[in-house]
Amino acid sequence: MSNVPTYELKRSRRARGLRITVHAGGRVVVTAPLRTPQFFIDRFLTKKADWITKTVARQSKRKPSALPPASSVEFKKYKTQAYTFVTERIEQLNKHYGFRFGEIKIRNQKNLWGSCSKAGDLNFNYRIIFLPPQLRDYIIVHELCHLKEMNHSQKFWALVHSAIPDPKKVRQEFKRDGFTLS
Repeated sequence: MSNVPTYELKRSRRARGLRITVHAGGRVVVTAPLRTPQFFIDRFLTKKADWITKTVARQSKRKPSALPPASSVEFKKYKTQAYTFVTERIEQLNKHYGFRFGEIKIRNQKNLWGSCSKAGDLNFNYRIIFLPPQLRDYIIVHELCHLKEMNHSQKFWALVHSAIPDPKKVRQEFKRDGFTLS
């Protein structure tokens, strides 16, 4: 396994298979089910060595997250502020669409900026308040558009584009400027 970079191994009860994540800065994390034997992990990493090497090279160029680390203390500290901001901004941005929605919830999520449930509830990561305005608006508009299109079809992107002139450019800013959650 000499050609596999150093990695952090996380064992998880919830994991159903092996997963490799390469974070900004090039940090490699391997997630495995609790009882997965080490030789199985080693064999998997050997098979994926070329992909890992290429991905580490690409991710090493990206900035590590510019966001404060997520914690329950920070979540409690900023949850109300995030709720107030998101609620006011949804009210403003939804004037363009006029969509009906359920509850607005603020969460401490590790990997998601936002989500929209089938019931029409809108969920947002509390760290949205640390983003630049154009990224905040993109996340909110993205989730609002899921109220109409629960997918990422051309119709969905047309809805997003009607309020965010260049959504692809905005999405690239997340990675380029170090605003990734993990």
